[in-house]
Amino acid sequence: MISDILFKSNNMALCSQPVIDRLKSMPSRSIPRVRQLEALMAVIHNGSVTAAAADLGISQPATSRLLSDLEKEFDFQLFDKRGGQLVASQEVQLLQPDIQRVIELLRQIADASQDITRRKAGHIRIACLPGFATSHLPDVVASFLQDRPGVSMTIEPDRPERILEWMVNEQYDFGITDGFFGHPAVDHQDVLIRTVCIFPDGHDLGAYDQISAAELTGQRIVHTRRDSEFFLGLARRFQDAQVDLNSLIEVRQFTAACELVCNGVGVAVVSEMDAAQYAQAGLDYRPFVPHLPHTLSLVRPTLKPPSLVTLEFIEHFRDSLQPYVDTRGK
Repeated sequence: MISDILFKSNNMALCSQPVIDRLKSMPSRSIPRVRQLEALMAVIHNGSVTAAAADLGISQPATSRLLSDLEKEFDFQLFDKRGGQLVASQEVQLLQPDIQRVIELLRQIADASQDITRRKAGHIRIACLPGFATSHLPDVVASFLQDRPGVSMTIEPDRPERILEWMVNEQYDFGITDGFFGHPAVDHQDVLIRTVCIFPDGHDLGAYDQISAAELTGQRIVHTRRDSEFFLGLARRFQDAQVDLNSLIEVRQFTAACELVCNGVGVAVVSEMDAAQYAQAGLDYRPFVPHLPHTLSLVRPTLKPPSLVTLEFIEHFRDSLQPYVDTRGK
């Protein structure tokens, strides 16, 4: 019961020590009910049972019954009559600050529970690839939190191996990764993102409507790690076109490739989502052919039930990817 939680919880700072000792001495059946305490405070504020009943939205007999039962449980008089009004007894005056705190705490709990139900309160722990922490994710988080003042987040960027470890150990609620090949302790949804060839503004490649390996003959290529699934797919496209892949710099993240290309180091093939983040920073891009989607995996622990607000954020993030989704599949 709520009253048991309030009066028997370890958070004994809610009440003064004399009140705690008195409540502890009561048999469990005598713990006051919240409605009784509300009736008591309503009479104190209004000076009469009739006015208190109106405030509480219940009948006068029901209010009187609540007070009568409470007086029996407390085993002392609740009110003195002065000038036709009911005034709290000295014993009630001693309890009044603690009773008020209890009622306020209950109201806070009710408000918080409503916020949780409406997905406006909670904490979400997100693990993501380093590039997401600085490119796409901040805008998504900002829009999500805009009308959710009670929601807070932890965002931890790291490599895919570490993200998988966190999901398996249930240390994070949601992860954004790639190169995920499945794990029984991790639920996942793969999202295919379109890829583009990026190059500095004013580059000769800007003359093409789309770019294949053939157009990249002799170009210095910035690419992802050689053991990544995406690089292996890119290398096959060059092999099929019988074009040498002129490797210049190997990076882990697309955002690093975008930064390098913006600085005129070379060209690269990256996800369109990352390229779009650098469109105003001196980078241009065209669709890359043949078809080579980048697989993004949205992951969460299988055995850890997600909160309502976590599920809502996952949906919000998934929606943010829609402008870049490759509908052709692998």
